[in-house]
Amino acid sequence: MAAAQGLPRWEPTARIVLGLLGLVLSVYALHVELSRERDPEYRAMCDLGESVSCSKVFTSRWGRGFGLVQFFVAKDSVLNQPNSVLGILFYTLQMGLGLSLSKKAALALVICSWVSVAGSLYLASILAFVLGDFCMVCVSTYVINFALLYTNLKRRKAIEGMKKKTG
Repeated sequence: MAAAQGLPRWEPTARIVLGLLGLVLSVYALHVELSRERDPEYRAMCDLGESVSCSKVFTSRWGRGFGLVQFFVAKDSVLNQPNSVLGILFYTLQMGLGLSLSKKAALALVICSWVSVAGSLYLASILAFVLGDFCMVCVSTYVINFALLYTNLKRRKAIEGMKKKTG
């Protein structure tokens, strides 16, 4: 991988590990939400108490379309997807675009990461100040999103440097 010499050594491994962790957490969140919809008595592994409950968070109005999409489309619209579906798409995109060394891909990764961090901050404030809950799965994805932003900023800087040397 001579073309990737300018990238930090840790970057590809970090991207795969973070992307896979985010993907697993998002799939688990979707499983919990769908299980809870089918059976209101379903208790997820991440439901540890009244104020430490991921299923309570996932099934709240903020668990779909960030609680915002429903203001523009019907609650049951195909556009009002669970946040976990958006997470699955995001982490898949992060791993897929991470295979490219193009400047455009690097920029897209950074922009997507900034959007995910903004969404994480928004949802974290809802979690703390509106729902008064602690969701281990949610907080874990927030940490992953911040780590991906750092990874993507380092990647973009390295790719910009590589392109200047060769171009």
